[in-house]
Amino acid sequence: MTPDDDRLDAPFRPRLARAVTLGVAVAVLALTVLLVAVMPGLSPLDQVAFVLFALAIAWFCWRQASVSAVPDATGLRVRNLLVTTHVTWAQIVSVRFGQGRPWVQLDLADGDTLAVMGVQRADGERAEREARRLATLVARRSATTADD
Repeated sequence: MTPDDDRLDAPFRPRLARAVTLGVAVAVLALTVLLVAVMPGLSPLDQVAFVLFALAIAWFCWRQASVSAVPDATGLRVRNLLVTTHVTWAQIVSVRFGQGRPWVQLDLADGDTLAVMGVQRADGERAEREARRLATLVARRSATTADD
């Protein structure tokens, strides 16, 4: 394995969405604590409801911030907002990131598609580079001696 291969194998993670959602989670939690502490007339049940709602928002934000695609020797583990999927290199037919797509999309051998939220259009030119890196990685890992 060459140093270039190490760089190719780095996880794919969005930057902008990660920063924004982690900031929102911290703000929601801090403001909820402040609200529960200073708002008069809240019953203990109301306080618990506020905290549980804030925790649900923070969990959602954390989940959004943790989307990624992590390559390994056998394939790609894609962690999207709600579902984590592992696809083998042989299952990936192509990588698409055309205009208007919010994130990379993999075409799979069974005719299905898989969104890869770890590479998001909001990251601009970096997202374009990451999509090319993923396409290069797929091409290298799925190549066989019988490829046409």
